[in-house]
Amino acid sequence: MQKVTRFFIIAILFLITVSFIPANKGKVQWLTVAALQEAYSKNPKPILVDVYTSWCGWCKVMDKETYTNEKVAAYINEHYYAVKLDAEEKNAVEWNGKKYSYDEANKVNELAVYLCYGQLSFPTTVFITALNAQPAPLSGYLKAKEIESPLKFFGEGAYKTQSFPDYNKAFNTSW
Repeated sequence: MQKVTRFFIIAILFLITVSFIPANKGKVQWLTVAALQEAYSKNPKPILVDVYTSWCGWCKVMDKETYTNEKVAAYINEHYYAVKLDAEEKNAVEWNGKKYSYDEANKVNELAVYLCYGQLSFPTTVFITALNAQPAPLSGYLKAKEIESPLKFFGEGAYKTQSFPDYNKAFNTSW
């Protein structure tokens, strides 16, 4: 009887302990555009913008598979401000002091048009080295191993000294 009681006490303690351990899946700390402006003014670092739509199936797959990858999420959280932008956002959005409105005729927010150079394809991952820098959009669904190179190119500052093709030639994926 003592063995059974001891077993149940140990099992309950184990379950209580395990319930406080966070899940292993990574999670990107997404910001709104407004929160980005405030955070960036205090501590500038590169920006990653996920331009998506609510109806985009590949956007949902990228959220579920790529952005929950532990290595991807940890790298983004450490080296970037991550922003989710619904390309069909109807409210005006302010970016670096300029207001971007909803374009009723094209059913898209002008900020998405600006970030993607008018080439709207979803999902599009946009890398920006500073609020006033030129966006570098990368359209399409990206797996963890496919997003690693551009993430590190901008996150480590390699863009300052070399082109992406040169960087990519020598890059060895580890994810």
